[in-house]
Amino acid sequence: MTSLDPSPQLNAWRALLALAVVFVMLATTGWTALRGQREVTALQASVAAWEHGRVDGRRLPDPGAGPARLARFFASLTAAQRAALARRYPLAVGNMNGAPVALRYRANRIALGAARRQERRRLHDSRLSPAGQREAAARMHRYDALLRPGRHVLAFDPAGSGRVAEVFGGLDRAERVSVVVPGSDTDLLTFQRTERVYSAPVGMAKALYRAERAVLPSTRTAVIAWADYTAPSGLGVDAATATLAEDGAARLDALVRALPGDTPVSLFCHSYGSVVCGLAARALPRRVTDVAVAGSPGMRVESASRLPGSARVWAMRDADDWIQDVPNLEWGGLGHGADPVSAAFGARVLSARGARGHSGYFVPGTESLANFARIGVGAYRSVDCADRNGSCLAGLSAVGTAGRA
Repeated sequence: MTSLDPSPQLNAWRALLALAVVFVMLATTGWTALRGQREVTALQASVAAWEHGRVDGRRLPDPGAGPARLARFFASLTAAQRAALARRYPLAVGNMNGAPVALRYRANRIALGAARRQERRRLHDSRLSPAGQREAAARMHRYDALLRPGRHVLAFDPAGSGRVAEVFGGLDRAERVSVVVPGSDTDLLTFQRTERVYSAPVGMAKALYRAERAVLPSTRTAVIAWADYTAPSGLGVDAATATLAEDGAARLDALVRALPGDTPVSLFCHSYGSVVCGLAARALPRRVTDVAVAGSPGMRVESASRLPGSARVWAMRDADDWIQDVPNLEWGGLGHGADPVSAAFGARVLSARGARGHSGYFVPGTESLANFARIGVGAYRSVDCADRNGSCLAGLSAVGTAGRA
């Protein structure tokens, strides 16, 4: 969610909770208009072409098959055959869980190049409105940035507001993997910022990657800036309900299950991203050792003990984060439930000293970022708890200990 002045945000949420019921009633009684059938996206077209494709006389596997099945398929190919599939079906391969990581990077560079060429054509289309031309220029700028040497794009979909994920560090060789799950107002254009750098997924992930390397230089880490779900825009009904989070949770689960090897994974979930993580936690594999939330409106569960699996649950909130004034309730599908930093919730509550507001948790030099980095490398005994008695450390063992205890 965006970091704005607390009073307008609080007033917006209060108005939202009052009006959302009206919107829900209108939607369920037929007063709201249904959207028309959307045109086929480039990604859908690429997947459809894959489904009819062949390699060496063989039909290509179902793109929705499990990552293990797809990994075996790609392993059976020659390097030239894999490269040819990336060129022929770049969006399908670039977003295919189970495809080799390096091949996904290559395919997404091809897809980004094609998307940039399309935006260049739109920019010079005289039929395009001034607003459309500005958007085309902004998208071209984003594609140019993502195509710079050294960037590793793990997922990319230009449809709608756009989805993207980027990796920092060597994912194939990592001993520990961290995934940054951002909140509302996250899309292709806000994936990276030149102002308020650490409020955007790229800035968050890069800061976490550097901090993890500083905490434990001997540990090979990788951090994923994961904006590969459709996030709410602003503080509308989408932000107060779990509809978008449910789809995001399924996509997050698919990502984790497709990561190479059996490396431990930690999730760092900000704002509405914590709703995504809370829903995903019901199905995530055991390799997810930690789920840490910051500035959370709730995780759609009444207590940490209700989250299945063995992952430790951590929570933090800065003292001047406006999210603390959002009512922690869930009624009729509205709201996201209990406050994760409350004693009743039962999470391990961390210090967020220095974070400054709703979007400051990943700023270098803050205790919030330092705590995230310690969790990311498994240095649990060095985290700084929110209270002075160190209650968040109860039951923890040495570096790398798995399990919730």
